[in-house]
Amino acid sequence: MPDTVRRRRDTPPPRTGSSEAEVLCGFLDHLRVSIAAKVDGAPEPQVRTAAVPSGTNLLGLLNHLTFVERATFLGDDVTDWQATFQAAPAHSVAYVVARYRETVERANDVLDTCTDPGAPVPRPRPDRPAPSIRWALTHMIEETGRHAGHADLLRELIDGTTGR
Repeated sequence: MPDTVRRRRDTPPPRTGSSEAEVLCGFLDHLRVSIAAKVDGAPEPQVRTAAVPSGTNLLGLLNHLTFVERATFLGDDVTDWQATFQAAPAHSVAYVVARYRETVERANDVLDTCTDPGAPVPRPRPDRPAPSIRWALTHMIEETGRHAGHADLLRELIDGTTGR
């Protein structure tokens, strides 16, 4: 473990509007910002190095979440979920973070068009099944929160950085 612990300021949960969609979107965006910040600026090659026997690494977590966002909100097909836990060697930390942020922006553009949480997520191909907006947001909060917790630990093991 690094000799010094670098603490970042913790950010409290978001204040949101009172509608269901505003609350869910607000908490998801809060988690998205947290995990992107955990990865942004992490040093190579440690950001790719597995710190646990499962092979989980910090950059791979963000790469995976990019694929989950794209599948959930943009309708992309993913054929090998396990492969999404590894970023391509040619992709820098800055590239993976930027791609995640761009995907989040595109997902939010889709969400901005949705007014009914019970309606299905719009799909480029309407013949394909889609979850409800409510389900998709809840799933992404769970998925992003789970991996943000993993990222907290992995980043602290890399260089001692803690906090959201």
